[in-house]
Amino acid sequence: MEAKLTLVTIFKAYDIRGTVPDQLDATLAHLIGRSAARFLGAEALVVGRDARSHSPELRDALVRGIRDEGVDVIDLGLVATPMLYFAVDLLGAGGGIMLTASHNPGQYNGMKICRQNAIPVGEASGLREIETGIDAARSAPVADLRGGEREIDVRDDYVEHVLRVGEGRPELHVAIDCGNGMAAAGLEPLLERLPIRVERLYFEPDGTFPNHEADPLKLENLADVSAAVKRVGADFGAAFDGDADRVVFVDEHGAPIASDLMTAVLARHQLARNPGGLVLYDLRSSRVVAEEIELAGGRADICRVGHSFVKAQMRESGAVFAGELSGHLYFRFSDTLVADDGIAGFVALLDVLAKERRPLSEIIEPLRRYSQSGEINNRVGDVGRVLEIIENEHRDAPSVSKLDGLLVRYEDWWFNLRPSNTEPVLRLNLEADSPERMVEERDRMLDRIHALA
Repeated sequence: MEAKLTLVTIFKAYDIRGTVPDQLDATLAHLIGRSAARFLGAEALVVGRDARSHSPELRDALVRGIRDEGVDVIDLGLVATPMLYFAVDLLGAGGGIMLTASHNPGQYNGMKICRQNAIPVGEASGLREIETGIDAARSAPVADLRGGEREIDVRDDYVEHVLRVGEGRPELHVAIDCGNGMAAAGLEPLLERLPIRVERLYFEPDGTFPNHEADPLKLENLADVSAAVKRVGADFGAAFDGDADRVVFVDEHGAPIASDLMTAVLARHQLARNPGGLVLYDLRSSRVVAEEIELAGGRADICRVGHSFVKAQMRESGAVFAGELSGHLYFRFSDTLVADDGIAGFVALLDVLAKERRPLSEIIEPLRRYSQSGEINNRVGDVGRVLEIIENEHRDAPSVSKLDGLLVRYEDWWFNLRPSNTEPVLRLNLEADSPERMVEERDRMLDRIHALA
């Protein structure tokens, strides 16, 4: 395989991801292992993998590359991504590599790379250096003393770790859909410690994803967990993505809950544990998130979209919690570990229900006080030109931000236009005080984008 032809497509903004074997194969995985080990400069790296059929072969090549650089490998085996983040911090390792393609279909695989304390390595923080280091790794001699390899099981320690995000242990009936991804690796030992009855859906890790995509952002992938909630009369349902760093919930009626509203609910209870703390929310989120944070005595601030940006801002600002519209929920687990963890989000919701003692739908309904467009993708010829023109047309708005694309706020409505990282697409999110105003402004904005496109 000619690696140079592949790198353009598989090195993304936050991770490495591509189809196997045409974009990512064992030869390239070996070279990535060598380049990553050189870049991180660690004595030991933690490695985990998901259940895709090609993960064992790619894992062996990746580990061989790391060891060729004289770096030791600590192998976790089959784990969820948050378990790898936890292990990197727990073991004091110099970094880690999770072999996963998250929610992508079975023909994909990839890698999420982090440094010490599970600090992510993204496009602006080292991923490009690892990419450009592959050519040097190709011709470099193997270290005189190759690294060693050992296996470790962190499941019990991980369960203790996530249980600390909330002390409530209600006796509930819940439906959980793991989507044949890796959530069960952390959930099964956790559920043994909880007084809840569980309707299990697709707990068996299967990298072909035979039942549905492991992407809970798509409504069609919530159909099974919603039906299970209604069938068994569960108190709520949870659906995890392929590597369990994201979770989306449905209420006791099986109705999906938008992740920004869940951020608002969980933030209130995290602030009860951290009075006056700072909470971050991504700039696509409803205004209700900031309002609820401030009502709970906390401080609210917006952040860029993307886990590497959110974690960096949490570390810099001291934020105690954060949430994204995509279902990522971020916890400050300790002074050294800030991580997104869908399983911890599940525990945090149990804590909410134990303390509020009312149905989830009743908790959520008062937060649905604004009307949202949802994210709408628009293909345009020149992303920069369109953004520049629309920014100029709204230059007199009360608030204009270019933190991530273009964020414009008016008194009774706002919009965000954010460019895709991988294609000529602008993503529109818009919210207004009423459904009528939302439709009016949404349609006007879409007409303008299409005219410029």
